[in-house]
Amino acid sequence: MTTELLAPLDLAFWHLESPDHPMHLGALAVFDAAPGSAADDEALVELLATRAAAVPRLRMRVRDVLLPVGGAAWSVDKDFDVRSHVRHLELPPGDFAEETARLAGELMERPLERGIPPWEMYVLTGGEGGEGGEGGAQAGRSFAVLVKLHHALADGMRAVAIGAGIFDQIADARAAGTRRARPAPPRSWLPGPWQVADRARDRIGELGRALGIGASVVRASRLDLRATTALVAGSSGTRRLATAVLALEDVRRVRKEHGGTVNDVLLATVAGALRRWMLERGERLPDCDPRTDPRALVPVSGRRPSRARQGAGAGGSSGSGNMFSAYLLGLPVSEPDPLSRLTAVREAMDRNKKDGPSRGPGAVALLAGQLHPLAHRLGAPLAGNAARILFDVLVTSVPLPRATLSFGGCPLREIYPMAPLARGQSLAVGLTTYGGQVHVGLVADGKALPDLDGLAKNMTAELDALLRTTSGEPATGVPTVEPALPAGVRAEPGLAPGRAVSARAGRPARAETAAPAEAAPAAEPPVPVQLALIAEPAEPADLAR
Repeated sequence: MTTELLAPLDLAFWHLESPDHPMHLGALAVFDAAPGSAADDEALVELLATRAAAVPRLRMRVRDVLLPVGGAAWSVDKDFDVRSHVRHLELPPGDFAEETARLAGELMERPLERGIPPWEMYVLTGGEGGEGGEGGAQAGRSFAVLVKLHHALADGMRAVAIGAGIFDQIADARAAGTRRARPAPPRSWLPGPWQVADRARDRIGELGRALGIGASVVRASRLDLRATTALVAGSSGTRRLATAVLALEDVRRVRKEHGGTVNDVLLATVAGALRRWMLERGERLPDCDPRTDPRALVPVSGRRPSRARQGAGAGGSSGSGNMFSAYLLGLPVSEPDPLSRLTAVREAMDRNKKDGPSRGPGAVALLAGQLHPLAHRLGAPLAGNAARILFDVLVTSVPLPRATLSFGGCPLREIYPMAPLARGQSLAVGLTTYGGQVHVGLVADGKALPDLDGLAKNMTAELDALLRTTSGEPATGVPTVEPALPAGVRAEPGLAPGRAVSARAGRPARAETAAPAEAAPAAEPPVPVQLALIAEPAEPADLAR
């Protein structure tokens, strides 16, 4: 493959970017250095560079084209040098988890360089008293790998297919020749004569769907945005990262007791954590009216995990580019009862699924496919500013392989997804599951939300509240220190602390009153959402490119 036109949604992401609004997504992977793994710092960097260079998609850059007017195309970078994309950074002395999160936030601030393949990877070593450096990882220390991919290059699920190439299991399968990629012909703007009639019929149907989505978008647009001040910010160009770890067993136990899906429980946990955090900050909560609650954009993948691999190695048109829609979900932060919040989320998501991911205002991403490339180039500033009238926070997740993963013989311990911020918004939430845990990655505007660690801690506190409802114990409200509330804001009924947890890379400490672990339930029926952490996991074979 030498040239491939950017799909409309990819082109939109490419033009939406500005210095204060970088449009890359990322992941922070933390590894435990295995004794005898020969994982010194330089060896780690060399291994990462070698494996990244073996992914053909990572050799592609964006260039403008004459036709279609305003369009762009992916083409092979003839001067590609993988070592200009892969770097090693030494952490300063201090707590490894804290310093890793701080540095990762700073690195996420920087837009990717245009004109070369739009991605970067970093090996982060050191910390823990500053005795890192050469041999630090070999001595048994943790180290981290930060991956940054431009959103034009991949959506969340396809980013897994690309980024997973660094892991031993996927790299070894690729080297063994499993699932060899077959290069696909590039997309052409000029169809052959035999395609004109079929495309005309398709365009008529697409136009009808686009008009329906457009009407839904207009109906869902909001002019009064005063109820979501905690999530609104003029961009400072800074980024802050906080992380939390939830026990997947606890999430499943809540789901088993109260119904719905694992995703419903996680979304309700986000809603409750936001409520607790807003109270701690002294924020005025929305009135008891669901119409004033903040709204989340929940991405819905347009590809199944088995298709995410398509184009990851060859970059073929069949699997390349962004393929997703979204649901809009009101986060019931105005509801004081955790179980009622879960019920509200479950019912709303059931309605979304009944309508389907290609209908309603959340499917606004599908409208990009109906626009001429020139419209994306000229209308990107307007489109970027329009996000605020539809939603307040992005809540997204990407399924990982079920298998245990490693890099250079060093086991993967934690992995935190990082999503880009929409213009005018201060927070994005990423979720993924691995090793029996749910890893939460919070990305925020650094100046707008300096207290992001508090939100991370409240994720665990909220799951605790939901977990207590499974044993007949009433779940009570939240902050361990009850804030002074503004006039007119109702106090929580009772404040109980959650389990101890690090807001960065810690593990939750099991409360003594927790019930014994239950056997994991059977996988839930497949659903088309990208948040299908359990129902649609990507198997290693599906990612071996």
